[in-house]
Amino acid sequence: MPDFLSRRIHVNSLVFSVSLLLASVANLHFWSTLIDALGGATLARLPVLLGSFAIVVLLFHGLLTLASFRFVVKPALMLVVLSASAAAWFINEYGIVIDKAIIQSIFETDPREAVELLNWRLVLFVVMTGGLPAMLVARARVRFPTGARGLAQRAGIAAGALALAALLLVMLFKSLAPVVREHRELRYLLTPTNAAQALHAYVRGRSRIPVVVAPLGRDAVKGSHWAGQARRTVTVIVVGETARAQNFSLNAYARDTNPRLTREEGLINFANVQSCGTATAVSVPCVFSVFGREHYDEDRARRQEGLLDVLSHAGFEVLWRDNNSGCKGVCDRIAFTDLSTPQAGNHYCAGDECYDEGLLEGLPALIRGSGKDLVIVLHQKGSHGPAYARRYPAGFGRFGPVCESSEFETCTRESIAAAYDNTILYTDYVLSKTIDMLRVAAREDGVDTAMLYFSDHGESLGEGNMYLHGAPYIVAPQEQTHVPMMLWLSDGFADRFRIDRVCLRARRDQALSHDNVFHSVLGMLDVQTAILNPKLDLFHACVRNG
Repeated sequence: MPDFLSRRIHVNSLVFSVSLLLASVANLHFWSTLIDALGGATLARLPVLLGSFAIVVLLFHGLLTLASFRFVVKPALMLVVLSASAAAWFINEYGIVIDKAIIQSIFETDPREAVELLNWRLVLFVVMTGGLPAMLVARARVRFPTGARGLAQRAGIAAGALALAALLLVMLFKSLAPVVREHRELRYLLTPTNAAQALHAYVRGRSRIPVVVAPLGRDAVKGSHWAGQARRTVTVIVVGETARAQNFSLNAYARDTNPRLTREEGLINFANVQSCGTATAVSVPCVFSVFGREHYDEDRARRQEGLLDVLSHAGFEVLWRDNNSGCKGVCDRIAFTDLSTPQAGNHYCAGDECYDEGLLEGLPALIRGSGKDLVIVLHQKGSHGPAYARRYPAGFGRFGPVCESSEFETCTRESIAAAYDNTILYTDYVLSKTIDMLRVAAREDGVDTAMLYFSDHGESLGEGNMYLHGAPYIVAPQEQTHVPMMLWLSDGFADRFRIDRVCLRARRDQALSHDNVFHSVLGMLDVQTAILNPKLDLFHACVRNG
């Protein structure tokens, strides 16, 4: 055994060593961001930077000292070091931040999508920066203070470290306060406190989930435009995944990513739409809730029925077909079909990857055989990263060369964008195919049809050295919040509900958001209920009288 491993080390020295490791190696991106926020690493700013580093070390040392007991300290330090190493990898590699939404995504994502994030470079990084330090901690011969004196010593060290950190913070407050206020992402970059806070918020939220869900819109009924109508309606709501508006040629993107939708007669594109969140776990429940982004809270939304429940109360048969990681509680009380895994009858899978065309499999027969007015939600896999090249069949690899790897470090930004653009090209095909199916159903099956598409959130493709999504909304770049939305109505549907499509097209560039979806779906289907807000209903001003 090496001589340094045979020596006994005081537990306080061990904790301090780990605190130094966490403050430095695990937080390179934090310090880089802070330096940029301060205006650069200059000699004049050196006292602020050194003071900030001392604050972080003292903070970690004070908190970890509370766990510096025999049988506790080693497992605690090893867990902290390993989790901090993994968090640092994802922060450094993809430019993400660790908050509650990210933790929620980790627990609720499709395991197959999570596997795409694993690679040898991640393993090597965690082994070198987390595994080796954890092994040294495990093999260390630690000397512990005992008895009441030991408890007093720990309490004094913890209190002293935290007090000194607080004193330094007061001294540097004038310099740091404006920076922290303007760059709120810093709190989500400091590892491992970011992960601890996010995990606590997630667990606290989950533990408060009620058993009983409050009713919503039980007064919902079909309005006057339904009177005397013999034809059924079929409304398809397509929930896109990770599609950002600026990569749609419908929105003036340079690449022709929408060759079919551009030529689709009657399509209405809305070019200025903002998402409710930057992750599926937030945006999907938010967009189907009545609260809107400003008042949305996960706990509140889980306590309350949503849009699909209101439609059920009004007499619609509501179905959810999923090629993603579930509906995040939105479809708990309606029919659900999982099409995200290969199974008999799903001809649109390659290996363990199922393409979005599978969402349309069997739909014409389902529409034809149903005797009710239908609302069908199709939840896409869409453009979910980082393995964009797996999201589309080979025939849609028009743009290239493409990044075939989920290790963005090994790819150019151009190849990442090319793979992503191919996912938009495939979405263009799936949406056009959906419209064609609804057009045939209107003509041959005597039903009035409509399609509404919107994405849950956008995606960063290297802008500002950020990748993927999930940034806290307050600091999220527009690439993650600016989403596509479009509408198609059959002639019969538009005539039935007296919808003025010219009026809707005139609203193409109007500032809209996910907040409009809840009320606009009710408005387009003429569902009368006290919870309908006409100000958020896109159709309210575009319905002809008489």
